[in-house]
Amino acid sequence: MAATGALISIDGTHGEGGGALVRTALAMSALTQQPVRINDVRGGTRYPGLDAEDLTYLNALARSCNAEVTGAEVGSNQLSFLPTTRPRGFNGDLQAERNEGNRGPNANVVLASLLPVLAQSGVYSSVTTHGETFGTNSLSYDYFANVTIPALRRIGLYAFPDLVTAGFGRESAGTVSIDVEPSALTGIDWRDRGRLQGVKAVVATSNLPDGVGERAVGHLRKLGQNVGVSIDAQHIPVGARGPGIFVTTWATYERAFGGGGANGGRGIRAETLAQLAFEELFDWMQTPATVDPYLADHILLPLVFAEGESTFTVSRLSPRFLTEVWVVKQFTPIHLTVRGSEGGPGTITIQR
Repeated sequence: MAATGALISIDGTHGEGGGALVRTALAMSALTQQPVRINDVRGGTRYPGLDAEDLTYLNALARSCNAEVTGAEVGSNQLSFLPTTRPRGFNGDLQAERNEGNRGPNANVVLASLLPVLAQSGVYSSVTTHGETFGTNSLSYDYFANVTIPALRRIGLYAFPDLVTAGFGRESAGTVSIDVEPSALTGIDWRDRGRLQGVKAVVATSNLPDGVGERAVGHLRKLGQNVGVSIDAQHIPVGARGPGIFVTTWATYERAFGGGGANGGRGIRAETLAQLAFEELFDWMQTPATVDPYLADHILLPLVFAEGESTFTVSRLSPRFLTEVWVVKQFTPIHLTVRGSEGGPGTITIQR
C-alpha cells in the first residue's frame, strides 16, 4: 500500500527548527501515510543538516514502513520520506549512526520517538539501539523509564525498557532495549493532579567510588526533609566504559508526572548534582501543572492518535513543544488547541 495524499513540505527552520521537528514530521508521515519533504533540516540550529540521531531514527522508521527515502545521510539539508506500507513492528538491533567527531545519538530519544509508531503496528516489537543514555540537556534513561513510560501507560501505551549498558555523553556507546506491545490508546483528562503518590530519585554511577553516589542520596533525602517531602532515593551502579554520574528525580500523582535531572562533570560535587535535580523537580511541584515541559513532548503524538478527548496542563510551553504542535497540524485537521504563551504555563486540548 503506497502513501496517500499530496507531498507535505515542511520548513525545517520553523519554530525551534531542530531535531524535534524532524522526528515529529517523520512520525506523522508514517502514521498518516502521507509523504513528507523537509527543507533546511535543522535550519534553526547552530549545526544545520541531518545529524546522527535523526538518521538513526529515520532508518528505523524506513524499516517499519518500507519507506522510499532521499537525503538519508549525515549533514543532508533536505530529506524526503515516502512510506509504502503502514507501520509494521519489527525485532532487532538499530545501527547507531555517528557524526563527525564520533558523536552519536541519544538512545532514549530514538526509542521514545519510535514508541507511537510501533505501538500502533498491531504486533509486538523488540528493539535495541545504542548511544548516549545519560547526558547534559538530553533525555536520561531513568527519566525515560520512570516518568515517560509510566505516563504513557496511563494512555494505554505499554512498553518495557531495559538499560543494558550505560553511556555517559554523546561519544559513548550505551545500549538500551525495549519491548513494545500493540496498544489501544485512550485520551486523558489531566486538568488536576490528584493525590501525590510518591517522590523518588535514582543516582546512577559508573566507575566511581560508592561513596560518591551515597553522598548524593543522602543530600537528596536532606533536601526533601527541608521542604516536608519524603524522597525514596537510591544509588544504582551501572555498567559503562567510562566514569559517570547522573541524578534523576521524579514525582508521581494520580494524574500528573514530572521530573528533574543533572549530569555530572569534572569538578562538580555529587551534592551539587543532587541539588540541581531536586530544584528542577521541586520547581515543577510548586506549580499546578500536570506534566513538565519534557513529558509534554513525549505524550503529544500518542494523544493525537488516542480515542477520545484529551486535556493536560504544562508548567512551561517550550519552543520545542510548540514546534511539534505546528508540525502535527500540517498533517491533520485535528482540533489541537494550546492556551498560553511560549515560556509560560499552558493548557492543551486535543479533540479528534
